[in-house]
Amino acid sequence: MLDLSTLQIGALIVSLAFTGVIAGVLAGLLGVGGGIVIVPVLFWVFGLLALPVATSMHLAVGTSLATIVATSWASMRAHSRRGSVDRPLLHLWGPAIFIGAAIGGVAAKYIDGNGLRLIFGIVALLVSINMALPRQLKVSDSLPVSLWVNRLIATVIGLFSALMGTGGGTLSVPTLTAFSFPIHRAVGTASFVGMLIAVPAVAGFIWSGAGVPDRPPLSLGFVSLPAVAIIFPMTMTMAPVGVRLAHRLNQRRLKIAFALFLFITAARMLYTAFDKYF
Repeated sequence: MLDLSTLQIGALIVSLAFTGVIAGVLAGLLGVGGGIVIVPVLFWVFGLLALPVATSMHLAVGTSLATIVATSWASMRAHSRRGSVDRPLLHLWGPAIFIGAAIGGVAAKYIDGNGLRLIFGIVALLVSINMALPRQLKVSDSLPVSLWVNRLIATVIGLFSALMGTGGGTLSVPTLTAFSFPIHRAVGTASFVGMLIAVPAVAGFIWSGAGVPDRPPLSLGFVSLPAVAIIFPMTMTMAPVGVRLAHRLNQRRLKIAFALFLFITAARMLYTAFDKYF
């Protein structure tokens, strides 16, 4: 690893803390999940620490998932107080989301860094396009009637959210709105979904990274404990702020701005994944 100066270490700490603030606000404000911001920033930070590219993405995803536990908890409580968590939906989707996330965490052991970057880049690109559309994609006026179709949808959300290192909002909010779910209720419910994803996925990434060489000090599997310690309190503090802002600010303008940021981030992630082929 690089021998960092005190100034460089200070700059990294400030960058991580600021990332936690932005991620926490976005988790409550747009329901996109703070991981969509945390993962690319951590990938960049681990790159500055001269960690192998093969390890950096796994660490970024695993560490992001660990911070989402705090973000989801704070956001969930705030949304629950406003009555915007749909508990029947959680009973319907919850077990399958949990199982999908657990599979994703374990699968990380067998997917290389390039694969994770491709998954993050492609899904983030699709999410950014969907957010930028004048009207959100609509599939039906209600959720599917079939129990097994609902379980399949929930499992896919849990699986890909775990492999991307994001909370439930990144995929569950667009999916729910596609089935004509009210946006505030979709965002509120996604905060709980984030917890169902993060807990089993983190366990999987800890197991997947056990004994892997070239990890930074104080890492638990593919989870960097120092990064979690810096980001964790910021996301937990700022998620309720995002919830309050969600009821006051122009959602359309915010989504366009974030969609542009997400598009650039996704393009950059895909570039790093394909770079070795050029």
